[in-house]
Amino acid sequence: MAEMNENVITFEKIKFAYPGTDGVWALNGIDLTVKKGEFLSVIGHNGSGKSTLARLINGLLEADSGKIEVLGMNVAEGKNPLEIRKHVGIVFQNPDNQMVASIVEDDVAFGPENIGIKREEIGERIEWALKAVGMEAFRHSTPSRLSGGQKQRIAIAGVLAVKPEILVLDESTAMLDPKGRREVIEVIKRLNEEEGMTVILITHFMEEALLADRTVVLNRGEIVLSGTPEEIFENGDKLEAYNLCLPRITEIVNSLNRGGMSVKNVLRAEELADSIKENFKNKGIFDAVSSPVDDEEINSAHEWDIDVNNLTFTYSRKSPFASKALNGINLHIDEGEFFGIIGHTGSGKSTLVQHFNALIKLPQAEKKYRKKRVKKGQTPPILPEIKIGGYDLTQKKCDFRKLRADVGMVFQYPEYQLFAESVFADVAFGLKNFNKELTSEQVEEAVKSSIEMVGLDYNEIKDKSPFDLSGGQKRRVAIAGVIVTKPKILILDEPAAGLDPLGKKEIIALLHKLHKEWCRTVIIVSHDMDEVAENCTKAVVISNGQAVLCDRPYKLFSQSETLRELGLDVPLTSKVSEELAKAGITVECNCTSEDFTRKVLEIYGGGNA
Repeated sequence: MAEMNENVITFEKIKFAYPGTDGVWALNGIDLTVKKGEFLSVIGHNGSGKSTLARLINGLLEADSGKIEVLGMNVAEGKNPLEIRKHVGIVFQNPDNQMVASIVEDDVAFGPENIGIKREEIGERIEWALKAVGMEAFRHSTPSRLSGGQKQRIAIAGVLAVKPEILVLDESTAMLDPKGRREVIEVIKRLNEEEGMTVILITHFMEEALLADRTVVLNRGEIVLSGTPEEIFENGDKLEAYNLCLPRITEIVNSLNRGGMSVKNVLRAEELADSIKENFKNKGIFDAVSSPVDDEEINSAHEWDIDVNNLTFTYSRKSPFASKALNGINLHIDEGEFFGIIGHTGSGKSTLVQHFNALIKLPQAEKKYRKKRVKKGQTPPILPEIKIGGYDLTQKKCDFRKLRADVGMVFQYPEYQLFAESVFADVAFGLKNFNKELTSEQVEEAVKSSIEMVGLDYNEIKDKSPFDLSGGQKRRVAIAGVIVTKPKILILDEPAAGLDPLGKKEIIALLHKLHKEWCRTVIIVSHDMDEVAENCTKAVVISNGQAVLCDRPYKLFSQSETLRELGLDVPLTSKVSEELAKAGITVECNCTSEDFTRKVLEIYGGGNA
């Protein structure tokens, strides 16, 4: 790594407030220096000022007071912002905000072309950047037809192609699958360590923050903690006060220590396994097996089961850009499950769930569909089928409006789901459309209940524009607009992506509350294996448009090699259990942190003193 003795970014008493926020500071007197070649991670709750900080660095926003210097240039002076942007690359949270071209290679070439790189070198940079993010096969694809995670890789490649001196990533890995996130972080680490690139990583993944040289914590526009990741995560009580959470590994370490073990405060799965093994060795435990998993079956009435047979779908089917998203999906989901859908970026997860409430209709249900005549001797084609509760989605006469009231969908990016002038109007929209006979008083009562159910203050937020809300608030309003009809089945595509750790916990807790009280089935699409392990009763793995595995999470995650080959990962508890198994210690747990901790302490307590 380059010598970290030269400041490349300096913030001096920076204050910034967005228009219309009544003087509420997004950043309030920030002092910050970043040295050349440093890897800095920035964490904080939603609305703490992290994205504002990123946009001030290259002049996308202008501070209200204070001074910012980047690479020796004052960001507020003359043409300095234009010059700074040649050397500072920012990757935003939502890749659609960064897409400018209709072909991937043109999008990646946009930055180098604008800073005057020679044509021959631009070609080399495109190839290098796409390879760095694992997207070289999509060089001639159309960005608009890619999945959210694939778009994010292209956005990162577009910034890498500029080869900036400073790279700022604003939640840039939030929509990537585990393999993609790992590959991107490895590229960033390599650029930092081998080429001396300065990296500022804004993240809600505590595990990513651990990789940095230094971590700063933002709270309500102020820097409240700064130090090495190890120093930061020793302040568990303080982090919780700032709406953050400890990394899962630290929570497990603390639980084991409270249970009587002496486990070191480690940061990686292998280190945790080594520390646990050391405890066992000191107690004379060398071979042991925990009690088996208590595998509870769902008590289902089967009135709202989902059956999918031979589901195939191709985007732009009759065009040169045809792309097969689903290739013969067969899947059964019992009523009552808290069901997870996992898979690599572009595997077909979002396409699958969009069929469940007929946002994408089956061919037979389209008005223009006519059954093809089969010539003598030919086998008739096997048509896709979807049945959800009493709805047969193959039928043109299916009541799709009522289906969409019973099968609610929250999309990957909540801001795409918000459109009205006020939060009240947005939440009320679906309810009014599905229940035209409701009185205004009944609508108001239902909207108020829905908004309060997602943890927002009705009187404070009902008249606000949904576009003036923070990312976490938008997510809640989007969910409120779906649950206001009290759907029997609730589908959420990456419900916790982009939220701070406390926000994630609150959203997941809300989903469990709805599931327990009145929602028959909850389905979440997720790239977070720990999230699936901790919450889902069953999960399916989608790969290349097919359902390749479907089982209880602990049974799925026992097939770690297969999952890694499919571009996925396994939960932290599975990784630690794998390492312990090599030493003859078998921890049979359901992959949740609580069960893992209990089983380890069970073995430890039963050992020879």
